[in-house]
Amino acid sequence: MPDVKDTQELIAEGDQFALYSLDGGAVCTLRCKEESSTARIEGEEVAAFLAEYEKVRTQYPGYDTDQVLAQLWDQGGYSWMATPDEE
Repeated sequence: MPDVKDTQELIAEGDQFALYSLDGGAVCTLRCKEESSTARIEGEEVAAFLAEYEKVRTQYPGYDTDQVLAQLWDQGGYSWMATPDEE
């Protein structure tokens, strides 16, 4: 049985972005595939981030996954937290 800390669960994925939950929900990562960079959200910020994610999904029901995640990336400021992906 895998250790919970080693598991990565896909929450949402589009052509340009992907959102994952790690360490049993203790960490979320928002990845911009085009920029090959990832924002890591940890600790108390996870609940606020997921609430913001749900708010955008509810506020813009016609948005596809990439549009929702792009809204968080750009307007939510998570792009500023991103670091380049390791190759």
